[in-house]
Amino acid sequence: MEERWSTEHVLSLAPDQASAKAAGKLSAPAPWSGTGCGQGALWGLCKGSGSTPYRTVVELATPAYKCSCPSRKFPCKHALGLLLLWSGGPEAVADGAEPPGWAADWLKGRRQSEGRRTAKAEGVTADPAAAKRRAERRSARVAAGALELRLRLADRVRHGLADQASVAGGWDEVAARMVDAQAPGLAARVRELDTMPQDDQLTEYALLHLLAGAYGRIGELPEPLAATVRARVGFTTETAELLAGPTVRDRWLVLGSRTVAPDGADGGLTTRRIWLRGAKTGRPALLLAFGRPGQAPDLALPTGRLLEAELAFHPGARPLRAVLGTRYGAPEPGAGEAPAGLTPEEAVAGYGAALADDPWLESWPTVLTGVVPVLGPDGWRLTDGRHSLPVRRGSVPEAALWRLAAVSAGHPVTLFGEYGHAGFAPVTAWSPDGRPTGVAQ
Repeated sequence: MEERWSTEHVLSLAPDQASAKAAGKLSAPAPWSGTGCGQGALWGLCKGSGSTPYRTVVELATPAYKCSCPSRKFPCKHALGLLLLWSGGPEAVADGAEPPGWAADWLKGRRQSEGRRTAKAEGVTADPAAAKRRAERRSARVAAGALELRLRLADRVRHGLADQASVAGGWDEVAARMVDAQAPGLAARVRELDTMPQDDQLTEYALLHLLAGAYGRIGELPEPLAATVRARVGFTTETAELLAGPTVRDRWLVLGSRTVAPDGADGGLTTRRIWLRGAKTGRPALLLAFGRPGQAPDLALPTGRLLEAELAFHPGARPLRAVLGTRYGAPEPGAGEAPAGLTPEEAVAGYGAALADDPWLESWPTVLTGVVPVLGPDGWRLTDGRHSLPVRRGSVPEAALWRLAAVSAGHPVTLFGEYGHAGFAPVTAWSPDGRPTGVAQ
């Protein structure tokens, strides 16, 4: 029998405040039928505006969600409402039931996918020599593309940034050349040049030139820095390969998460970023999960919980991104208090140290303690009375910052977010009683 979650646990998974509010209206039995819980899953039919109820199923271990509604939020209000209903006790949703066919089919598909991923992780390369030859051919193509990019950037600077017609074909054509060279990381950065304010372009030119030049000398670099350069250029490491190497076991505190759905109605990947910090090691970690159109990302961890697990970090001079390996139990309640943090002055020094290892790093996960949000002539800032940090413009809605100011009421709070050259992007705030809340919710 599954341990029923608390209301706070369920609401911590909400992608925003609107979803949490809508879920509250669906937490009563009235709109639900055919509910049940068993085999590590929860399911039910929710009456909507149409004649056909929405089919909602939740796999509780990951957790993962599936709903037939058209919402682009994950979890949707129906999944959250069903979880809230279930959290109320067995009189609302009975235990020990058998999932109906539509729910069983989805659960079976997920288990088969997990089995394929496990088999792939346990497999070996069939032809190491052929894999080496492919890697060498790609490396040569990327090196040629990096050299071409350096020449294009130098030519652009020589003509002057104001001369928009000096780059034949524009930056889209250069980005396409980087794709042909199998350097998607370079291509993505080049595409951004056309929409970047002119005041920022020269800085980006310099960083791109540095990155392309570093790849041209990849064999001379220390291995951690070389790994960083390869990742920035667009080389990836398979999850199976990472998990086969060294892992870090710890009790990881979930500092926060943010889910970004694609814009527009033409679909695209939904991206979820989950930030962790080791209780023993103090190491920060970033987990990325992706969902295809109409599907939620596979991974969701409630903020403030502790998860004992093994993480495998992507190689680099300043390892941060990781993949989740073996888990030792479900996420547990945290200490019930805000995590230890830094002053604004210490946060600047921390980002500077990280930037020295990785010059292309745009931000670094940071917990600020004892800061007050204030609105000044140049925008919002976070201050401890001696030093302050600007809030990154556009990182959260303006209304969320006013709510944060109301929670603070002029008193210091603890905030988690990402700090970089553009400012601090808040993700999670802790109330005086130690409860975490998503800033954008």
